[in-house]
Amino acid sequence: MNYQPYIMNRRSTRKFQDRPVEREKLEAILRAAMQAPSAKNSQCWRFLVVQKPEALEAVSKMSPYSMCAKNAKALIITLTDKRIDRYDLGIWVQDLSAANQNMLTQIEAEGLGATWLGMYPFPERIQALKDYFQLPDEVMPFSVIALGYKAREKEPEDRYDPEKVHWETY
Repeated sequence: MNYQPYIMNRRSTRKFQDRPVEREKLEAILRAAMQAPSAKNSQCWRFLVVQKPEALEAVSKMSPYSMCAKNAKALIITLTDKRIDRYDLGIWVQDLSAANQNMLTQIEAEGLGATWLGMYPFPERIQALKDYFQLPDEVMPFSVIALGYKAREKEPEDRYDPEKVHWETY
């Protein structure tokens, strides 16, 4: 499958149809996430899938930018296990970012829309997720992917800017 159209057409979606996301699509998205590269193949990621309306509403209040979670049909909370080798170096942030990007691409391929809600490195957002979902101490929240069927399509943007590319020297 050629994923370039999905990468080029992907836009953040904050308004969703009142239509549930099928479990098969959620599993395809999670499968794509787990195909991401990770340092030393640590696969430090963990995922919490949330669909209950009361949880969606709670997450929508955890950040000034997470209001769209309330109307999403599913949330995928990206987590890391702090017991992994070399957690202290922060390389897990790169691993989970790669997993998130894979999810966003697969979400587009599934005919859905999503927004990546940054929770890390904000202590109050991290603590709100840990408290609400009763996460164990060894689990660190990273982000929330709010997703569902798009309420409307957005026009793609070509963001390529040759002024930001340097060849051979800066």
